[in-house]
Amino acid sequence: MRFLHTSDWHVGRTFHGVDLIAEQAAVLGHLAELVAAEAIDVVLVSGDIYDRAVPSAEAVQVANRAMARIRAAGAQLVLTSGNHDSAPRLGVFSEFAAAGGLHLRTTVDRIDHPVLLDDEHGPVAIYGIPYLEPEPARHALGVPDARGHNGVLTEAMRRVREDLAAREPGIRSVVLAHAFVTGGQGTDSERTIAVGGVEQVGSDVFDGVDYVALGHLHGAQALADHLRYSGSPLAYSFSESRQRKSVWLVDLDEGGLAEVRRHELPVPRRLAKLVGRIDWLLSAEEHADVADCYLSVTLTDSVRPDDAMRRLRDRFPYAVHLEWQPENGRTAATLRYAEAVRGRPDTEIVRSFLDDCRGAPPNDREEKLLRRALETAGRGEE
Repeated sequence: MRFLHTSDWHVGRTFHGVDLIAEQAAVLGHLAELVAAEAIDVVLVSGDIYDRAVPSAEAVQVANRAMARIRAAGAQLVLTSGNHDSAPRLGVFSEFAAAGGLHLRTTVDRIDHPVLLDDEHGPVAIYGIPYLEPEPARHALGVPDARGHNGVLTEAMRRVREDLAAREPGIRSVVLAHAFVTGGQGTDSERTIAVGGVEQVGSDVFDGVDYVALGHLHGAQALADHLRYSGSPLAYSFSESRQRKSVWLVDLDEGGLAEVRRHELPVPRRLAKLVGRIDWLLSAEEHADVADCYLSVTLTDSVRPDDAMRRLRDRFPYAVHLEWQPENGRTAATLRYAEAVRGRPDTEIVRSFLDDCRGAPPNDREEKLLRRALETAGRGEE
């Protein structure tokens, strides 16, 4: 049986205020093409289908079309809810959806109820563990003394292994889970799931099954042959700019895990970073190759340039993030407000504020405007 392991679609997410719905639709459409090309039997989606608990109508439509195309290409789907999803909303109509090949696992009481699918070697049991918020989950699982994610996932996996032990000998097994497993490398775009300081889960929690399809971390990584993150299909922060987004193709044979292959996904729009003075960035020919990238720019001018983002977008229309780090190392001093203003006239306080914010004091024209504004404000208080 052949699986495609993906996760963290985050349909509906924006990137520094830019709508990504078209890029998400394109890359999820590629998954359907891959299902047909590689004769995939089952697509596993390990949580965070949506970016928020109440997704927009457009996000729901994109996800629905992607799943319909995957199903039409010949694969069944098994989905679990992640920490961004609303489990009740995602799981609605799950009993009816299963009849059409979409198997949703979003509730605690279904953790040890696998999706059972057969190939020429017999059945494969696919268990979906939704994201477990530790506090409510420990009570729902009947383990009130469990601590953090490690505790509730330990109980969830105990139930999985207990169910497996009651089935026919040699049955193969797959688990979907949404968690931060020790040894994984995070990025800037995951929402923390730390509760009470306990975030990570030991990898040994997942012992005893043939393959574990993990979700939550956005970079593809293998913690063991059978324990892997697929990562997100798109980059959602500039910390992911060097990642090659991908999915895992997982083959189970008669004896269990046979092979895992990585398939890189298309990149609708690359991410890039530029550092330098604004005049050089706007004129140097060497930057032409990033003109169509989502761009993070760090300006090093000694004085903060006026209207910098608009000027940058004249050449780089997809510039979305801007920082100013002057090359002279000038940074705003950390002062308490009372210390910063004590014994100083208003004009000097305002002049210092401008100097700290942009790296240069007001010029003669601005000085006159400031004095006029302060005089007007003073008359208004009389």
